Parts: sequence; C-alpha cells; structure tokens
Amino acid sequence: MFRYTALRFGLIVACFGVIWGLVRLHALPSGLGDSNYLWVALLALIVSAPLSFVLLRGPREQAAVQVSQRVDRARLNFAANAGAEDAADDAEREDASRESAGREGEPHTA
Repeated sequence: MFRYTALRFGLIVACFGVIWGLVRLHALPSGLGDSNYLWVALLALIVSAPLSFVLLRGPREQAAVQVSQRVDRARLNFAANAGAEDAADDAEREDASRESAGREGEPHTA
C-alpha cells in the first residue's frame, strides 16, 4: 500500500516538473497573473490521473489484494470474537438459571 502511494506521489511530482518546465519554455500557457504554480499543480494532477491508471496498474492491484486480505482477516477475527462472546454469554445464563433452580426449593424468609 505504501509503495503505491509513494509511486503515485512521485508521478504527480514528475508531472509537475515536466509541466513547470513546459510553462517556463512557453510551450504551455502560464495561467493568469500570479496563478502560475496553481495552474501547474492543477494541470499536473489532471495529467497524472490517467497516467497512474495505466502506468501503476500492477502496484494498484497488489495494494488492492493487500487491502482485501486485511478485510478478510478482520472479518474472521470479528466473527471469532462474536462467537466467543456468545459462548461466554450462554455459559453465564446457564449458570444463572442453575442457581435460580437450586434456590426454588429453599424457603423465603423476610
């Protein structure tokens, strides 16, 4: 997961550098007034999105498998904990019902 995030961030930075260079060479418009860096950042995000979809397919699929495995483990742990909790609750109720059944024969005094 960290690998995909790092690669994605690196791709955005690389796109920012390339687009900034193209703006400095006047191959791309520089935005309005002092909005040069904002223009370059937005354009870098827009360009990096389809590039990451194509170039980072393998790492993205590996990250998805890792997340899926974590979810499955969490789901199994949750089911095991719920089963153990139910068993403990059932045992406590049985003990309480035995105690109340044993007290039924005793006389009540006030």
